[in-house]
Amino acid sequence: MATTVHPETQYLDLIRHILDRGSREEGRNGAVYTSFGHSMRFSLKDGVWPLLTTKKVAWKACFHELMWFLGGKTDNRLLQARGVHIWDANASRDFLDGRGLTDRWEGDLGPIYGFQWRHWNAPYDTCDDNYVGEGVDQIQYVIDALRGGAGGGTGGGAGGEGRSSRRLLVSAWNPGQLDEMALPPCHVLMQFHVRENRYLSCALYQRSGDVGLGVPFNIASYSMLTHLMAHHCGLEADEFVYFLGNTHIYESHVEVLREQMGRVPLEFPRVRIGGEGSEVRDRIEDYELSDIEWVRPYESHGVVKMAMVA
Repeated sequence: MATTVHPETQYLDLIRHILDRGSREEGRNGAVYTSFGHSMRFSLKDGVWPLLTTKKVAWKACFHELMWFLGGKTDNRLLQARGVHIWDANASRDFLDGRGLTDRWEGDLGPIYGFQWRHWNAPYDTCDDNYVGEGVDQIQYVIDALRGGAGGGTGGGAGGEGRSSRRLLVSAWNPGQLDEMALPPCHVLMQFHVRENRYLSCALYQRSGDVGLGVPFNIASYSMLTHLMAHHCGLEADEFVYFLGNTHIYESHVEVLREQMGRVPLEFPRVRIGGEGSEVRDRIEDYELSDIEWVRPYESHGVVKMAMVA
């Protein structure tokens, strides 16, 4: 009888490949082991949420950051108010000054992910300004298409093709505003795809992936985004497909990742958004932590401590 390979093995194999076959390079922020061009696939069927289990993933922080993106927010103080500090280093005075953003106040990250998702290419001033109706709302464009059905219809978007469109893309990479961002985006392009007018998948291209800290977060975040979009648009989450360009491990993370490679993956958790038969919220950014119902709880090995390299 064939043995089923746990999907998390893809991640552990990636660590092994980089350490065994990658090249050691001196990067912007220190020595890394690097390999270029990788992909992974994770099933999202039946509510599976691929939170890695060989270490504990901070899934609440992941969810709060995702909703911050979906709200088009760029103020780090909003994350800090929820106890999320993953952007603190990049929002610091020293880091902003190093990027030449000396007039930007501390905590204002500029037109990063969420701004490009919801207000692409709108002129940016500060994180406190109101940008409603400005720029291109790429997320709403996709939602309108997904809600339009296979034949387009009302709000079909994507040239009237609706769910069948091959244009359901959201880009965070805006060359004209990179110098205004505290950090140019690493996960730069997502594409949504519907099969059989029912099952929703998301593919992500990431130009730069920090395998120790960033990649587990990105898997969790875009998988949850797919679940949310599916729920919001009357579909079922199907698959998250992950493409990585420059895929690297910081030298300071090597030993703890070798320890993590020796752990045996556990079963992924399963979730339901809003519970059985719940109403769809008015806006995608209105979902809250309480909307996640655990069908199978998240279990994992212990925390793996790695310092963030800004």
